[in-house]
Amino acid sequence: MLVIGLIREGKIPADNRVALTPGQCKWLQKHVEGCKILVQRSPNRCFSDQEYADAGIEITDDLSACSILLGIKEVPVDMLLANKTYLFFSHTKKKQPYNRALMHALIDKNITLIDYECLEHEDGQRIIGFGFFAGIVGAHNGIMCYGNRTGAYQLNRVVDVKDYRELIHTYFGLKLPNIKIAVTGSGRVAHGILEIMNLMDVQEVEPDEYISRSFSYPVYVHLKGADLYRHKENGTYQRDHFHASPGEYECVFKQYYPHTDILMNGIYWDQQIPRLFEMDDMKNPSFRIQTIADITDDKGGSIPCNLGDATIDDPVYGVDKNSVEKTEPYLSGSVDVMAVGNLPNELPRDASKYFGEQLIKYVLEDIIKGGTDTLDRATILQNGQLTSHFTYLSDYAAR
Repeated sequence: MLVIGLIREGKIPADNRVALTPGQCKWLQKHVEGCKILVQRSPNRCFSDQEYADAGIEITDDLSACSILLGIKEVPVDMLLANKTYLFFSHTKKKQPYNRALMHALIDKNITLIDYECLEHEDGQRIIGFGFFAGIVGAHNGIMCYGNRTGAYQLNRVVDVKDYRELIHTYFGLKLPNIKIAVTGSGRVAHGILEIMNLMDVQEVEPDEYISRSFSYPVYVHLKGADLYRHKENGTYQRDHFHASPGEYECVFKQYYPHTDILMNGIYWDQQIPRLFEMDDMKNPSFRIQTIADITDDKGGSIPCNLGDATIDDPVYGVDKNSVEKTEPYLSGSVDVMAVGNLPNELPRDASKYFGEQLIKYVLEDIIKGGTDTLDRATILQNGQLTSHFTYLSDYAAR
């Protein structure tokens, strides 16, 4: 029998998302032979213990009978059960120093770790994640932030609505001024941003139009890799080569910032990829951007004025253009930055349902079959040992 456990989220602040909804658990138990699901009691989930119980799922504190344990955020060291297989976002693949103790504990406890972030199709496209709803909430927050700064309109918080359906209704009657919005990225985050652009009736224009003319209505430009980067020597962009050798490219976003009121950032970033702009660019009189929604949220990353996480309760801070120090939001001479690491928590039920559907379609089926190359490539630890795909973490995993 395959016994799957939904763990109680232990990281503080507690995440309210879940890997499987009550309805999804019920479906799995009914349609997958020999599958049983246990749900660990939790006061913080977006779906209550009672909702799982009503779906016929056993509620318990003890998950020792489970062979596979599903979470969302990093599991606190004292909550890890030895000799189990865990799936969660471990945030260790980039050698994040704040999770090194977690890596050591996973090794000590002989744990197999499959990281959601590492589950990829053969072409490198992420299989599973919350990016779409991060894009939805982040785009809403960016538009809300600009309204708060200018007083041109008012939007309420996403977290105040019950679900996505209710959020859509709040846009009826919303009339945005003739602002220009730059959207970056081509993955799920960008798809979520574009969903909100369409719902708010913001019109898409081509890059050459965006930088060459004004409009009497709100517009956005969608900037993908070929629009943002070019090879330093030959001026071309080739996707596979860029991802293999990003240091050979330069970013050409500077041509857009004199024409942009709001920047919605949804691009993946690592240390070798050029930033969209540098801190000194903010001092340039032509730097028009007033609001930045850094949805992918890398501190000091593609958005250099991302000075660290804000929170869902207080999602926006200002950055002074000259001193580049953090200020209160909406001040003259500052740029407002919305940078929150757990944006989907504002629509947790919708985000969890979306995540669970992907998990069932692409991951649990592979686990039930006994494993696949896709799972192997996402397995950081096998019984407490680094797998061949992650030997580059050996110094990080060492004592």
